[in-house]
Amino acid sequence: MALLSILHYPDPRLHKVAARVELFDDALRTLVRDMAETMYAAPGVGLAATQVDVHKQVIVIDVSETHDDLKVLINPRILSTAGTQTCEEGCLSVPGVYEDVRRAERVLVEAENADGRTYAIEAEGLLAVCIQHEMDHLKGKVFVEHLSRLKQMRIRSKIEKDARRKAA
Repeated sequence: MALLSILHYPDPRLHKVAARVELFDDALRTLVRDMAETMYAAPGVGLAATQVDVHKQVIVIDVSETHDDLKVLINPRILSTAGTQTCEEGCLSVPGVYEDVRRAERVLVEAENADGRTYAIEAEGLLAVCIQHEMDHLKGKVFVEHLSRLKQMRIRSKIEKDARRKAA
């Protein structure tokens, strides 16, 4: 297993739309394992393949306190949503930034596992937020793009300032 490099906003590769996975092979299972290891090490609760510069519809999520409930969603589709919630979100691709984002409170999602078997998952609360957040990455969207233009400009400015400080 290997730790993968996580792309940081505003890297343009984060805006690539992920392609559907067609081949469920050992390379895919290795990617899933490496993504899980990277997510746990970061530490985070979710990671989309787009964030590690692999533009396939692959997500790993574990919102458990004990880090023993890994969920793998390949080619995920939201079948239905209900309610709304506002939750503070962060992102491994936007380190140090946390903002409130409004999303569906409950989602019903169909996905495939690493062996290509289709399954459905009903999620609410943090898991529902995480699934929607990671699915946005597969569409080339970063959570800060749910915010006002002013907040996006402030975040971009902060990130650029931090990058200049690190380079100096």
